[in-house]
Amino acid sequence: MAEVTIVGAGVIGLSCAVRLLEAGHCVRVYGRELTPGLTSAVAAAVWYPYLAEPRDRVTGWSAATLAEFTALSARDADGVVMTPGTEIFREPVPEPWWTSAVPSVERVVAPRPGYAEGWSFVSPVIEMPVYLPWLAGRVRELGGTVEQREVRSLDELDGIVVNATGLGAREFVGDATLEPVRGQVVYLEQVGVDRWWIDDSALDLGVTTYVVPRSRDVVVGGTEDHGAEDLTIDAATADAIVARARALVPELADARVLGHNVGLRPSRPTVRLERDGDVVHCYGHGGAGVTLSWGCADEVVALV
Repeated sequence: MAEVTIVGAGVIGLSCAVRLLEAGHCVRVYGRELTPGLTSAVAAAVWYPYLAEPRDRVTGWSAATLAEFTALSARDADGVVMTPGTEIFREPVPEPWWTSAVPSVERVVAPRPGYAEGWSFVSPVIEMPVYLPWLAGRVRELGGTVEQREVRSLDELDGIVVNATGLGAREFVGDATLEPVRGQVVYLEQVGVDRWWIDDSALDLGVTTYVVPRSRDVVVGGTEDHGAEDLTIDAATADAIVARARALVPELADARVLGHNVGLRPSRPTVRLERDGDVVHCYGHGGAGVTLSWGCADEVVALV
């Protein structure tokens, strides 16, 4: 069995740690930031393959992750709830490419006023402020360690290294193909919303509309600002996000605003998951880190 150091303590790094520990390896995780100060913690985290390529590999990773989250929900893992929902379209569309990863998908005609059709299925919603501590706790239960430490060079580390640094791989391994994609969200009062909704019809304008219910709030979004790195909350953007969410889900009309957040998705032309000498690279998951997490972790174990 190998001595493995994972650099990056987000959902990818921690999921890889669990799988490697289950396989019998000795694992330590180093994170420049630990939850809640992570990009992973910002995610609305409904299972949905978004902003990640190539599609053939993403489909396989997504299907494996969906199966694992379904099992975790059945075992009452903290923060994982199977939740029905619908992606909606203003014009009829062919069956979305990602449906091959889902056991059961239903086409819905006129799911909302102004929308032609939708595709409904039951998806895990992962409440990241709850799930990430649970995941780190699982690492420790299995005998691994999670430590806050900034690693500046691979030369600092011995043995096999898993590079799960996300956007940090720009500096860590000099990957100039990584691009930040800024996402802003608003947290609304939970007023009884029990379904998620996604409308990506305005993505060409850099906006997407989604409503994701959690136990204590409802996450609404969002933005897709390629190349933007400003983490400042933009008030006008927040107002527009809330207006779109309330138009899509009228039940939110009187829901109070509880908070705001911004994260930078680590986008890349393709997810990098490969072994180079003693380093296994696993980063560039775009907006689908949670959605791909367990499938990618399984492949990391195979590479190690």
